[in-house]
Amino acid sequence: MKAIPIAKDIWWVGAIDWNAKHFHGHTFTTKRGTTYNAYLIIDEKITLIDTAYAPFTEEMFERIKTVVPVEKIDTIIANHVEPDHSGALPALLKLCPKAKVYGTARCGQGLYRYYHQKIDFQEVKTGDRLSLGKRTLQFIEIPMIHWPDSMMTYLVEDQILFSNDAFGQHYATSQRFDDEVPQEALMEETAKYYANILWPFSHLIAQRLEEIEKMKIPIKMIATAHGLSWRKDPAKIIAAYKRWSSNATEPKIVVVYETMWGSTAKMAEKIVEGIADAGVPYELFDIAESDRTEAITEMFGAKGYIVGSSNHDSGILPNMTAFMEFLKGLHPKNRIGCAFGSYGWSGVAIQSLQSTLAASGVEIVQPALSVQYAPDETQLKQCYEYGKKFAELVKKN
Repeated sequence: MKAIPIAKDIWWVGAIDWNAKHFHGHTFTTKRGTTYNAYLIIDEKITLIDTAYAPFTEEMFERIKTVVPVEKIDTIIANHVEPDHSGALPALLKLCPKAKVYGTARCGQGLYRYYHQKIDFQEVKTGDRLSLGKRTLQFIEIPMIHWPDSMMTYLVEDQILFSNDAFGQHYATSQRFDDEVPQEALMEETAKYYANILWPFSHLIAQRLEEIEKMKIPIKMIATAHGLSWRKDPAKIIAAYKRWSSNATEPKIVVVYETMWGSTAKMAEKIVEGIADAGVPYELFDIAESDRTEAITEMFGAKGYIVGSSNHDSGILPNMTAFMEFLKGLHPKNRIGCAFGSYGWSGVAIQSLQSTLAASGVEIVQPALSVQYAPDETQLKQCYEYGKKFAELVKKN
């Protein structure tokens, strides 16, 4: 477990979580695992930027020890209070009781609330600088990307932006940089991270990107808090974030449904047949059997959403209910949609589904389509036309 140099006297000393399959509870699946990135700067002040998730404290310590005794650290930068970034801090402070911790005011409050111990904490704001000796750190607050306490740290002389949760991805690998892994997998995981975690903050991300651009700080490297860092072409990921934060979409439709006895599934199959014949790409997810993280990632770039559910106890089926609540929290903008489903004696679930879709921010462009019990041939034709008509609306939008 050696430290990995990323620049002269700057080392990656984080931890690799090969076995992580979920994140943020079970809201996010991480099929490629994740990393908890921490960075050690050797200067007059021995500085650690972020720590690791508590179960990986010893792994982080072992890496640090290959460069310098852990006890030598006297400066700690806390870019973010969330436990996957700060969990090792209490153990670190036991070894380095005289170390000073730097972060935003809300970070200081959060660290106390999490760990209930007194910390020698120094509040910093955007534009504040800290001399490490030969090097200088500059702090940039990024509140609500994605927690209120969040900030970035810029290493002036080396032009490295320690970007916290921006620009990262959940990707466990022995490599550390963007140019060392397949680009398709890297961008897939980066987009997935944005879609499932940062999407609701897109308007703030757009603002922060503009603010950083106005600061005119040259960026040779973006050192992320999770996954791979960007050294070959940092402008590539910044451009991707600009595009994603603008809520740009492509003419594509995602259909997500849950079925009880197969009737809603039959409807879905006919709907996507109509979409296909209209010449619009689509993705189809039975949410009871599918990965929600993957479904959201596909919805992230798509213009149109069609959601479906069977009626159950005067409500939406439970997996679909949870999915719609998650989608609502992401606040998709600049999308169109509609709902469908089957019912026995009460069709309120389908209307409720359409209302929930509207409440998420999606523009409803067709009345909900419902079928009692099982669709007959005429109703299946209606489903086909429903999908085809919606596809035409997506092409026009």
